[in-house]
Amino acid sequence: MSDAKDTDDADEADGLRKIIHVDMDAFFASVEQRDNPELHGKPVAVGGSSGRGVVAAASYEARKFGVRSAMPSVTAKRLCPDLIFCKSRFDVYREVSQQIRAIFRHHTDLVEPLSLDEAYLDVTEDKLGIGSATRIAELIRQEIRAKTRLTASAGVSYNKFLAKIASDQNKPDGLCVIRPGDGAKFVSDLPIRRFHGVGPKGAEKMARLGIETGGDLAARDIEWLRAHFGSFADYLYRAARGIDLRPVRSSRIRKSVGGERTFSRDLSSGSELRETMEDIIDIVWGYIERAEATGRTVTLKMKYTDFQIFSRAKTVDRPIASKEEFAAIGRALLEEVLPLPMPIRLMGLTLSKLEREGGEEPKRPDTQLSLL
Repeated sequence: MSDAKDTDDADEADGLRKIIHVDMDAFFASVEQRDNPELHGKPVAVGGSSGRGVVAAASYEARKFGVRSAMPSVTAKRLCPDLIFCKSRFDVYREVSQQIRAIFRHHTDLVEPLSLDEAYLDVTEDKLGIGSATRIAELIRQEIRAKTRLTASAGVSYNKFLAKIASDQNKPDGLCVIRPGDGAKFVSDLPIRRFHGVGPKGAEKMARLGIETGGDLAARDIEWLRAHFGSFADYLYRAARGIDLRPVRSSRIRKSVGGERTFSRDLSSGSELRETMEDIIDIVWGYIERAEATGRTVTLKMKYTDFQIFSRAKTVDRPIASKEEFAAIGRALLEEVLPLPMPIRLMGLTLSKLEREGGEEPKRPDTQLSLL
């Protein structure tokens, strides 16, 4: 599918950037289906299938049943009894990701990877002199298919916010273009949950305030937004108008990667907290692997029922190289604070003091995800 009828699309307005967001389709699960033909066309989940296992990725066949990443495996299996679980193979996913990034860099050096399976590209001045961002996106998708036997979806626009939204518009294996002059109109019809950074809780708050779409958001002035959303207001004000001035940065420094889980009910017993810790470890380590992050500090975060936030951290003298070591530190931090003085409503783990081989800090933005 494609919304790219006229290929002289987001390229004609002088002074505007030409941005592409490329997002692989169900990346981990698609790699497993590619490498095992018996899995083709079947519902597949990557992750542990045990009682404490968590889905790291799901094929589109599995998603039809409601299976999603970060979902407990027992829930996924209940939704889709025929679900096939595959153990994650991050060494393979990294290798494929490197192939894909080589394709990106054939067209531009301005590549900002967000994870193993997605990246922003600025092709305002592309290496091959093609000139059309839409044509470059089409070529990239063709090259990815030819070299990896996998599909990718792409969004093309004049800024990062719109390009990312567009890449999700025609998934899987789709291309969508949001042209100069069309951004504000496109965003006005967009459900507020599609705005990057607006999670389930944020969407619920907005619904209570009468905001369901980008158009509803654009109708509010900046003072009203600041009164209700604080520092987040400026981003919302610009996004509702299709404005995003952030450049594509190939050298942005990521400071941390992690995730947190808000519970449907407050937890206090040691056994429940230990079981929850195992879930969080599984999910967060998947984020760490996906982000190719290596760090030295693990931080445990908790939010009590009175909304006070408590954290405890441990730093080691070398990069944490395995899930087992990360898990051991997370468990030890939890044991140090048990028994808790009161129940908690949220728990999270974060890896920070990030490094690359040779001691360099990884060049990508912060990641902190909700595990709702």
